[in-house]
Amino acid sequence: LNFSATTVDGKPFDAKTLAGKPAVLWFWAPWCPTCKGQAAETAKVAADNSGEVNVVGVAGLDKNAAMRDFVADTGTGSFPHLSDEKGEVWKRFEVTQQSHYVILDKTGKTVYEGVLPGGKGLADKVSGLIG
Repeated sequence: LNFSATTVDGKPFDAKTLAGKPAVLWFWAPWCPTCKGQAAETAKVAADNSGEVNVVGVAGLDKNAAMRDFVADTGTGSFPHLSDEKGEVWKRFEVTQQSHYVILDKTGKTVYEGVLPGGKGLADKVSGLIG
């Protein structure tokens, strides 16, 4: 959890704020139909587990304006999205394709990484980390 970035709305983000709770990092691209298909389930998991799990979108492979539009169009503005135009966070987690989830336990250790079509299974993976 030793990285910082800027959110799509221009605010500074320090990953150290994620410490102490499980976290879901959702790597997406604005033009990706698979990512759009995961948006509703990811937002639902974020809302259902608010205060217990951190959910962070990590947008890449496009410009910030397109990233902001994606967040607005998909209704996922209830959790932060990082604008990773240069791919620095993607590289840090060795993500090579969009739509990819990296799930961290409360100590910051990766406990899952991969694709979850439509976000299916995300809620179960998250509920296993709470408590």
